Amino acid sequence: MTITLITGANKGIGFETARQLLALGHVVYIGARDVERGEKAAAALGARFVRLDVTDDASVSDALATIDAAEGRLDVLVNNAGILGDGVTDGPTALRAFDTNAVGLVRVTEAALPLLRRSANPTVVNVSSSAGSFWAVTHPDRPEFHLPLAIYSASKAAATMLTVQYAKSEPGIRFNAVEPGTTATDLTAAFGIGRTPEESARVVVRFATLGTDGPTGTFQDENGEVPW
Repeated sequence: MTITLITGANKGIGFETARQLLALGHVVYIGARDVERGEKAAAALGARFVRLDVTDDASVSDALATIDAAEGRLDVLVNNAGILGDGVTDGPTALRAFDTNAVGLVRVTEAALPLLRRSANPTVVNVSSSAGSFWAVTHPDRPEFHLPLAIYSASKAAATMLTVQYAKSEPGIRFNAVEPGTTATDLTAAFGIGRTPEESARVVVRFATLGTDGPTGTFQDENGEVPW
């Protein structure tokens, strides 16, 4: 039995990742800030719910303590929660985006490490973005070149770097960042672009179900490693 926690999983890619992992036999905990939405999503899928706000230390600590008490370990962590941080480019907007997309990743990962170390096959998947790739945003033929998302891109560059650094400091745990593909979610509604969350969740699921010989410290999309 594989115990999995997915942050920001009450909708979008996180929700579809939960659905697919449940179908593979995982025990899935859906982490969400909003209790009503989180409980509704968990009930719809047959998953379990923990209230988890990645920007709040106490909330993160309580969520992992709940999983610890119920399961005694964590096998897979999917850091999926994220915000776009678009609109006005200013300090408060940047702080909110980095607090969710990068600092939140640190909060949850640090709280989860003791539980992950008890797993026989510990795996962390960080949902990042090629919008945070220097390579992608400097190539005019790439869609990321045209996205006016400076703060989001910078926060996702940080998320990818954190992935690599965690892989180095925790060699017993696999850490990989993934670009799930341009997806039609609440996050991208203003752009009117993207495929279904179900399609994009597949790459997240692939890295959430790696064997013990799987890669670590990489940034990949469905086609392989992404230059960044």
